[in-house]
Amino acid sequence: MIVWLVRRVVACASTIHLHGLKIKTAADAALALKPLVGNHASSLFAFGLFNASLFAACILPLSTAYYICEGMGWESGVDKDFKQSPQFFWLFTIIIIISAGLIPIPNAPLMTIMFISQVVSGAVLPFVLMFMIHLINDKNLMGTFVNGPVLPG
Repeated sequence: MIVWLVRRVVACASTIHLHGLKIKTAADAALALKPLVGNHASSLFAFGLFNASLFAACILPLSTAYYICEGMGWESGVDKDFKQSPQFFWLFTIIIIISAGLIPIPNAPLMTIMFISQVVSGAVLPFVLMFMIHLINDKNLMGTFVNGPVLPG
């Protein structure tokens, strides 16, 4: 599946580069894919953006609220009520409000916002992974489930 996806990304990027197209809006990206996918490029691209947006709108605020609450030692979980984990629900709500408030700004550079969010995510990821490996290798924290030299546990 990953190989298939990488091939499609490379094919799209090479098509865009071959035609010397510049991508400034989502419409530009959809039109740039027309030589590769045909007349339904804009519909296909719109469906892909809708799918990515839907997942991002649901998963990112929730996972961010979980991560922050776990890191701070606060109760978290959608199975709790507001009285049991107020920090979790406040974080979740605030993240959604901020996100929803940024998008409808007139003439907002949405492609730039998407690009910057991906760059920040990619820049932070190695540090998150190093921290996770540090936690996995901590015998006091993981006990018998500590990461082994070849396989866990």
